[in-house]
Amino acid sequence: MRTVDMSDYTVGEDAFDAIPATLEKFGAKKIVLAGGKRALAAAAPGIKAAVEGTGIEVTDAIVYGTECTQDNIDRLVAAPAFREADVAFAIGGGKAIDTVKTAASELGKIVFSVPTICSNCSAATAIAVVYNNDGSMSHYAYPPCPVHIFINPRIIAEAPDEYFWAGIGDALSKQPEVEYATSKDELDVTAELGLSLARTCSEPLFRWGEQGLDDVRANRSSEAVERIALDIVINTGYVSNLTNQPDFYYNSCIAHAFYNGSTGIVREGHFLHGQVVSFGVLVLFAYAGDEDNLHRYAEFNKKLGLPVTLAEINLDDADLEDLRRYAEHSNEWKQQKPEPVDPDRFIAAIKAADAFGRELLEA
Repeated sequence: MRTVDMSDYTVGEDAFDAIPATLEKFGAKKIVLAGGKRALAAAAPGIKAAVEGTGIEVTDAIVYGTECTQDNIDRLVAAPAFREADVAFAIGGGKAIDTVKTAASELGKIVFSVPTICSNCSAATAIAVVYNNDGSMSHYAYPPCPVHIFINPRIIAEAPDEYFWAGIGDALSKQPEVEYATSKDELDVTAELGLSLARTCSEPLFRWGEQGLDDVRANRSSEAVERIALDIVINTGYVSNLTNQPDFYYNSCIAHAFYNGSTGIVREGHFLHGQVVSFGVLVLFAYAGDEDNLHRYAEFNKKLGLPVTLAEINLDDADLEDLRRYAEHSNEWKQQKPEPVDPDRFIAAIKAADAFGRELLEA
């Protein structure tokens, strides 16, 4: 037996108007808002206004912390206002939403997600990345996906542009990683559907990404912002749910193995998930020997200011052995899709991607 859950979604500047009717479907009487401090400031007033006069009680607005760690998950689970709510609204970016999803899962609680930034697809997925307190990756958790997503492009357009920028970087990985991971297997219907949808993920980024980023930098809600938000949250999120199943995992591979390995390298600077993943995509193409896509994606990275070299994420050749050792502990490395990762070839691919990027920046 296979059951695949997918989030419903509402998109538009008036998306919160749909909250009362959606809550009614679940017989919800109490809701809790949980997320990042800035995210709650952006979204909580609109959510509270939408339920005012409906008989829905908001038990509290809880700042979850700043990282998706087990400590922050446990703190939410223990909070009385969180425990007594019928529905938890997960508000913010990936780390906030992952924390709320995982905490709610421990209590068997329904989750609605409200992405206030589009840094990744967490708002739609049945997976969460849990970090150690030192910032290194700990493990994946597998909570149910949110039952409904409310996407307000105006809130996303008015958020700091670096998250939208990094979200494009993360979304760039979905199509190539799924295509590569599935390339040697006989797929069932669910995985085949995930692959088919994955093949719709990259082109919207190439078409709308530059305009969308310009609009976010101008705090301007637009068609481009909405298109990119839907690609990052819905397209890639649905792919994740279809390609991440109990009996197979095709959701990510080399690009995320690179990212996960990088989290173990202590270095100066703060680097967003999608920012690092976007360089990992170049590593994937170098590893696969796909020069055409290496050139295409690297040129797009350069256009948007995403990294094309190790130096741009404060790494160098001296870090690669340690990075590889950390990467070997990642789910992506252990899955062995489409085949076991060759450690020497992995390091050679990182060096090749970096060499091409340096040439590109000098051109």
